[in-house]
Amino acid sequence: MKLVSLNTALAATLLTNRGTVQSGIRKTPRQGPVAVQPLGLEGDEQADPSVHGGITKAVYAYPQEHYAFWQTVRAQAGAQTWGETLAPGALGENLTITGLIEAKAWIGDLLRFPDCELAVSEPRYPCFKFNAVMGFKQAAKMMVKSGWCGFYLAVRSPGTIEAGQSFELVPGPREVNIRELFYAKAG
Repeated sequence: MKLVSLNTALAATLLTNRGTVQSGIRKTPRQGPVAVQPLGLEGDEQADPSVHGGITKAVYAYPQEHYAFWQTVRAQAGAQTWGETLAPGALGENLTITGLIEAKAWIGDLLRFPDCELAVSEPRYPCFKFNAVMGFKQAAKMMVKSGWCGFYLAVRSPGTIEAGQSFELVPGPREVNIRELFYAKAG
């Protein structure tokens, strides 16, 4: 399992179907080590802390394995050109990862990086801002239908993290996985 890209953003104006709002969803890749603090990554902001961020949603991870799906559906919806590649962070994630998808991530599992530990805490539930950043109005519905939501992480051991690092999955209690919880709440 590997951290392909580490992504952050400051809150900025985002044009949505509900008008202009502030959002930190437009993440871009960072180079070098980044501090991991109890409330998230250094240099990352959430514009609406009532639904994003906080102790249980400090960091958001998304599997790179789902990127091909999003590239295809965006092209079919006319939101991008065929063959255009989505950049890491395009789905609003802090961590673009490989090797761990929603059905294999369980609440309470630990992602052990060389200098920090993050605990799987809950699924991401998409909102209208996801439609805006993906460029088509059905994006949130497609995330719900596919169950490819990614997951939030709580910081168990602060430290630093860097793109390219491998991480170890330390199993938690294995009572419910991200995909099951997502469908239970979103359905």
